[in-house]
Amino acid sequence: MVTWTLLLKEFYSLKNMNPLPIIEKFYTPGTKLYKILLDHSQIVTEKSLEIARSLSHLNPNLGFIKKAAMLHDIGIYLTRAHSIDCNGEAPYICHGYLGRMLLDELGLPPEYGFVCERHTGAGITRENIMSNDLPLPHRDMVPVSIEEKIICVADKYHSKSPKHADKKITTMQIIEELEKINKDHAKRFSIWAEEFNL
Repeated sequence: MVTWTLLLKEFYSLKNMNPLPIIEKFYTPGTKLYKILLDHSQIVTEKSLEIARSLSHLNPNLGFIKKAAMLHDIGIYLTRAHSIDCNGEAPYICHGYLGRMLLDELGLPPEYGFVCERHTGAGITRENIMSNDLPLPHRDMVPVSIEEKIICVADKYHSKSPKHADKKITTMQIIEELEKINKDHAKRFSIWAEEFNL
């Protein structure tokens, strides 16, 4: 017997899957939050594709990147971040793994959820989660695939905050900000930035 979940999984795994109806399942077009999310997601998608095209020797999947980058922040509405109109219950740091839960529940292939869960900071290790008592599941949430790394890196070049959305962010500024959070974040990002010629 074919279940609805299996049908959804088949639909979402198609090459022509459109992320917009998925976003609009959780965000109302015309709202401030919808605009913030869509603008940010489109900018991150463009930056991700720009990086990926310069890495043809690593064979990144451009079709996947185009869709996954649009969905990487799908979980933000479940968190508290009033500056970007998020009025959920969870701390903002939870938006990645909550986004993974949303996409998993819709039946998307797990690779999409991994992008959501692993893009925060420069990825968050289980050790970092436990030693800082972060409100996250106790597992590694660090990018693994080349596509995850590209989207994670591209995300750092644009702020969702309306105050900073138009500001150009340099690689050095990103590294300095990540240093304030955790030296391992800065180190991981630096390695990827060098590998990606940024």
